[in-house]
Amino acid sequence: MKFGLAIMNDFPQGTIAAERVGELREQVSVARECGIDSIWLLHHYLGSMPTLQPVPTLAALAQQAEGMHIGTNMFILPLHHPVQVAETFATLDHLSGGRAIAGFGMGYRENEFAAFGIPLEERVSRYTESVEIIRGLWSGEPVTYAGKHYSLDDARISLPPVRQGGPPIWVGAGMHKAGARRAAQLGDAWIVPPHASVAKLAELVQVERAERARLGRPLNGEVVVRRELVLDQDRERARERGLRARLGVTQQYAKYNAPDATAQYRHLQSEAAAAEVADEAYLFTDPATCVARLRELEEAGVTTVILRAQWYDLPHEDMLATLKLFADEVLPALGQR
Repeated sequence: MKFGLAIMNDFPQGTIAAERVGELREQVSVARECGIDSIWLLHHYLGSMPTLQPVPTLAALAQQAEGMHIGTNMFILPLHHPVQVAETFATLDHLSGGRAIAGFGMGYRENEFAAFGIPLEERVSRYTESVEIIRGLWSGEPVTYAGKHYSLDDARISLPPVRQGGPPIWVGAGMHKAGARRAAQLGDAWIVPPHASVAKLAELVQVERAERARLGRPLNGEVVVRRELVLDQDRERARERGLRARLGVTQQYAKYNAPDATAQYRHLQSEAAAAEVADEAYLFTDPATCVARLRELEEAGVTTVILRAQWYDLPHEDMLATLKLFADEVLPALGQR
């Protein structure tokens, strides 16, 4: 099992993001030293928190992330033309030495789609067409395409990616059968939200695998789960610190419509529900318990865990302390250091 780190690129109101760039660089450098395999940034527009856009920020962090993969978790694909996306991620692939990963999500916030003039109900069809076009362009061959939303006539990308065939496409999809099947149909990996319980995850991994088998697609596609992480030798102190900081960003996300109406997003409804989801799925705990819960994920079929160890006003130093405990006590217990 491999580990990535989601770097916080959305900040509390009033933050001057330029003043946080040095911390981001330090976090990436420490993560690399700790044995973390990849770095990830989220994507939103018109939010209530100052947000550095992911692709230029990943490019700015590429030097500190030398030898690591860098990716978006998740880039909102239906809001952009696939030609633009293909060229942009090909550029990121060159800047990272062929280590870019294209994490594509469908998006869900109504205000974002309204601002771009794109009907929310078109997001699935736009997503599917975009993935098909992007893969075609990344092949370096001319692409002719006639779809509902996009059309190309003998178009060829100006900058083929370093990696043959282009960056892996990791599909962000919710914890339901439709999401699992979409990831199997379109992606090289499925990125699962951090709120998924192990039991639900294990059930839907089988759905994803069955769909891959039905389509004759490789069964070695990755299953990637996101997990929130705060570590302390005192389990209750870790829980308290994690709940407080995560609640700050949860309250900001709750200002917008939820990604779907399932119980997976009940943490947006109340503090009690947020604590319940945290206890069920997050890693706000001591190193030994963290090891045990990561092993449960591995047994469920997870191949990569993307950890996020900082939200809202959680101090930079606390995040680095969690990374150190993870490197010193969790990874060795998993046989990785």
